[in-house]
Amino acid sequence: MRRVSTIAVAGVTTAALAFTLTACGESSTESGGGKGKGVGLAFDVGGRDDHSFNESAARGLDKAMKDLKVNGKMMTAKNGETEAEREQRLSSLADAGYNPVIGVGFNYSQSIEKVAKDFPKTSFAVVDSVVPGDNVESITFGEQEGSYLAGVAAALKSKTKKVGFIGATQNALIQKFQAGFEQGAKDTDSKIDVRSDYLSATDKGFNDPASAKEKAKGMLEQGYDVIYSAAGLSGNGSIEAVSEQKGAWAIGVDSDQYQQPGLAKYKNSILTSVVKNVDVAVYDFIKSVQDGKPITGERKYLLKDNGVSLATSGGFIDDIKSKIEEARKNIVDGKITVKTS
Repeated sequence: MRRVSTIAVAGVTTAALAFTLTACGESSTESGGGKGKGVGLAFDVGGRDDHSFNESAARGLDKAMKDLKVNGKMMTAKNGETEAEREQRLSSLADAGYNPVIGVGFNYSQSIEKVAKDFPKTSFAVVDSVVPGDNVESITFGEQEGSYLAGVAAALKSKTKKVGFIGATQNALIQKFQAGFEQGAKDTDSKIDVRSDYLSATDKGFNDPASAKEKAKGMLEQGYDVIYSAAGLSGNGSIEAVSEQKGAWAIGVDSDQYQQPGLAKYKNSILTSVVKNVDVAVYDFIKSVQDGKPITGERKYLLKDNGVSLATSGGFIDDIKSKIEEARKNIVDGKITVKTS
């Protein structure tokens, strides 16, 4: 096994749990740690078709299935799940012989820690959290760094000098997005008005596009003309609201949302997106397991490694590329330290 700190980025369920299940490849009843059954991927709420965070993880598995010829099974969480339900989902994958098993999202941190102990021959990974365990990789990102660049872009593109942030739920992870965005905007224009709001006190905030749309509408009505949402599937509602107001811009998150087919009708309102290369991280982990050298410990995907970036699709930030690049270089060189809360 190998431990890495930073990088250079180059079925058994119960009816009561009502899991949403998508199977890719064959099912299995082999015991945990088996080979040949493929990858078990457990999504957070919103599922694969959130056009954002989960979708990025799915692309990593898609690439592994194509390039590495592995099978895969995908399962999705629902709103308001208990810890026992998350544990059951992971255990069902490991018990069926899927190896590795990946929990997509910080909500899987406790369940990954517990289930990894129960299946020591299976390799596990969790995205957006740090979990102890000799057979666990903890995948984290520099969300605040990418969000800083989004703040720079928002400040430079806003005509009203009022920009907004919408977060799913006010936890440490989403605060990283908020902190970076606010700092980037304020460093670019000290007089700019930055408003930050949240959707929910629970993980429902990641799966409630209607609430995000209403929140964005409220901001737009008050003159906020660039809105950045870090809210998974919910962010689609925010993007939709922005698309209905001429001259307003949305900033996407996790995936390059301009390129998402499900958001195609809104793409001309998507200024840019803060991209987290979850797909790269998932693929890297799957390959390490296939190679017989599973990555363990925390692996950070940062701006300096292109682990996070600002999308340029659509060409809407071409006119401010030099200022974005200047900010990126200052972060990479350590001249700017981006806050995480």
